[in-house]
Amino acid sequence: MNGPPETPDVSAPPVPTTVLRIRSLLPSLAPAERRVAQRIIDDPERAAASSITQLAKDCATSEATVIRFCRTIDFSGYRDLRLALATEAGQARGARSGSPELSSDINPDDTLVTVVQKIAYTDARAVEETGASLDVEVLRMVIDTMAGARRIDVYGVGASAFVGADLQQKLHRIGLTSFAWSDAHVMLTSAALLGEDDVAIGISHSGTTIDTVQALTEAGRRGAVTVAITNFPRSPIGFADHVLTTAARETTFRSGATASRLAQLTVVDCLFVGLAQSRYTDSRTALETTFEAVRGLRFSDERRRRRGEGPGGRSTDASDG
Repeated sequence: MNGPPETPDVSAPPVPTTVLRIRSLLPSLAPAERRVAQRIIDDPERAAASSITQLAKDCATSEATVIRFCRTIDFSGYRDLRLALATEAGQARGARSGSPELSSDINPDDTLVTVVQKIAYTDARAVEETGASLDVEVLRMVIDTMAGARRIDVYGVGASAFVGADLQQKLHRIGLTSFAWSDAHVMLTSAALLGEDDVAIGISHSGTTIDTVQALTEAGRRGAVTVAITNFPRSPIGFADHVLTTAARETTFRSGATASRLAQLTVVDCLFVGLAQSRYTDSRTALETTFEAVRGLRFSDERRRRRGEGPGGRSTDASDG
């Protein structure tokens, strides 16, 4: 790499918490195990303080189910799970420094001020927890694969389509051949033309979007390296060669179109910056060239002064319109 030398990591990112892991696996659990998982997600401190008998009773299930649940989420038993929950609850209390944790649910009697606070809180947590849950080694492998790809196709529908378009635009700006598709038929025809030198990226919050899963499946069948960006790694899209996990919470008005989009954009930014850094000189040149290409479409300082506006600082982002 031609960029500046790496500096020591003086502030390592937080490790993924047990609650984050449980939340990501929630849809894939059996009903009885899901009740145990939901109880822990709702009140991890209470779960940490409960005996296995009490937790089983609270969830209307058996102790054997609780033990099976522990093994499903990669703990040897309930004792290890309780210890992890208690440790993480203590760390969370220290990090909050006495500030109460807001609920992400919007209630009918919430004031607009409260709505704003809850939205800001939920969105911030989505970004923060996505950073915590993101597997950096998987991210590195995806970046290396994308850097050497002949072409990169991105698939997503609904809110995920906007995220896909953002990724495609960013890749295009640093000189990588990329396409973003959101129509089911076009996604499949695009995927059918991919090969071993290509990368296909499917974006789906739930991981169950049929159009996206089918396109990614077809791309993989043709030999392309497949990447999934999803909140639920054990969902149908989890077959991908590499899975990058987001950590957005469901809210009253469907996080699939709000906080999850920010979580997906966080992953997109990590991919983009990692790629740009890995090909530092070429990326800098491409970014400067594209900025110059659109310079004439912006108001100059002189025109802004005539309009009564103050001068603005130079931006290298050609996407701000």
